[in-house]
Amino acid sequence: KKVCIKAAKEHYIPADVDKVLENKVLETVSGLYYVNMSVVELTCQDGTHEEDIVSKSVSSHSDLIPGVYEGGLKIWECTYDLMDFLSEAEIQFANKTVLDLGCGAGLLGIVALRGNAERVHFQDYNSTVIEEITMPNVVANCVNGSNKVDSKDDRKNTKPPSKRHKKSECLPDKLSKCRFFSGGWSEVSQLLSGSSKPCSKYDLILTSETIYNPDYYGALHDTLAQLLAKNGRVYLASKVHYFGVGGGTYLFEKFIEERKVFRSSIVKEVEEGLKRFILEIAFKDSM
Repeated sequence: KKVCIKAAKEHYIPADVDKVLENKVLETVSGLYYVNMSVVELTCQDGTHEEDIVSKSVSSHSDLIPGVYEGGLKIWECTYDLMDFLSEAEIQFANKTVLDLGCGAGLLGIVALRGNAERVHFQDYNSTVIEEITMPNVVANCVNGSNKVDSKDDRKNTKPPSKRHKKSECLPDKLSKCRFFSGGWSEVSQLLSGSSKPCSKYDLILTSETIYNPDYYGALHDTLAQLLAKNGRVYLASKVHYFGVGGGTYLFEKFIEERKVFRSSIVKEVEEGLKRFILEIAFKDSM
């Protein structure tokens, strides 16, 4: 059966940014603030959100319901792999335009924001994820300044920041660099490139655990081709194989090769548990 893909929609931060963090419990992971997902799930269980993804996810015992919910309510492990790689490889964000594609919690985009990216856009399939998780995380990291902790050992620290946060001087500036979108990849791509003020293309596209389902490879590939700047780079984090869904790193590499638009190379392997990879993807004719 054909999956109905969600239309693209842009989400705006309210003028009173404190509203975004109302009823949220903040934790830190790898030196970044993020909202406690369990609390979000509890507050979203009443069905008042149009998508109602929490109760659907619970009732189907699944983190993925194709065309309905695409996993944004949890932070997947490859996100941490990619964060580590960006730090180890000293990827420069200053003056770059960045897209966090399939962003979920938005941690990759927040890393780029911390690295003084010129512009950071966030996309997730579900509007509930953007409004209840991504946007609050971005606001929390701007509002609470840049008390950055980089140690890998600080994976999870549940000590909440003080409730009375000082408005940091960089708040309006940092937040003004961000835009938030929900909807299918092709739909968001169309919205970005087809509006009256089309966005310039992205120098860096960061994406994690987005190649689990081979049915989406065409849409993902075409979106990258449409939105990546000529000499831009995509950094994609993935498991070697996704059991039950069928996707994985080697399959996606083969897909890319057959399309003859991009070249890809594995820039990092993680051996712990199920093997995981970071791919670097660039246009074949790029520098």
